[in-house]
Amino acid sequence: MYEKEIEQLQEIIDESSRIVFFGGAGVSTESGIPDFRSADGIYHQKYKYSPEQVVSHSFFVRYPEAFYEFYKEKMMALDARPNPAHIKLAELEKAGKLTAVVTQNIDGLHQAAGSRNVYELHGSIHRNYCMRCGKFYDAEYVKGYDGVPRCECGGMIKPDVVLYEEGLDQDTIQGAVRAISQADTLIIGGTSLVVYPAAGFIDYFNGKHLVVINKSETARAVRAELTIAAPIGEVMKKLRI
Repeated sequence: MYEKEIEQLQEIIDESSRIVFFGGAGVSTESGIPDFRSADGIYHQKYKYSPEQVVSHSFFVRYPEAFYEFYKEKMMALDARPNPAHIKLAELEKAGKLTAVVTQNIDGLHQAAGSRNVYELHGSIHRNYCMRCGKFYDAEYVKGYDGVPRCECGGMIKPDVVLYEEGLDQDTIQGAVRAISQADTLIIGGTSLVVYPAAGFIDYFNGKHLVVINKSETARAVRAELTIAAPIGEVMKKLRI
């Protein structure tokens, strides 16, 4: 299944030297992390507050207890491990084929697999800072803290993730845009391309090959040269480097 498409993807990778991968939640679902928008994703589950409300800046400030209850349970998957997609992308980077991963995910699995040049558009659960003194805390400290995590100075700790109503980090934006604009091949995987401004970054691609690997149809018509409607891990693990 998908043999013809995977062989076509193999040919594209073989002739490319500046590949950029742009990924979303679908990259991590094969690691057991639920996405947000599929039929069984977080947005379709029932909570007292909608997930959109909970992961907003104003909700975090007003109701930190409820925010952290949801955040720790649903967004901090510390037991998750990289799947074949993460591993293959790291191998492509090590082989000098892939120049950057641009991800909307906050789980840190690309780095866990060995990828080094990763632009995390929406931050990371693995970076947490005291809002009073700026001291750093890791994910284990936050997840294991009973209630709202506090710094030793007494300040509240905030995860370095981009909540609704917050802007993206400018240095991350510039790095991601630069990588995409200089790529000869852009592979879009595991994203429905509905979250902006992140989804608009692909407009900076001017290279030769545009590939989409996603189980469902993307919200944007990106005129891809190759589209593979399959789980990205299944596709990536069949590639040769």
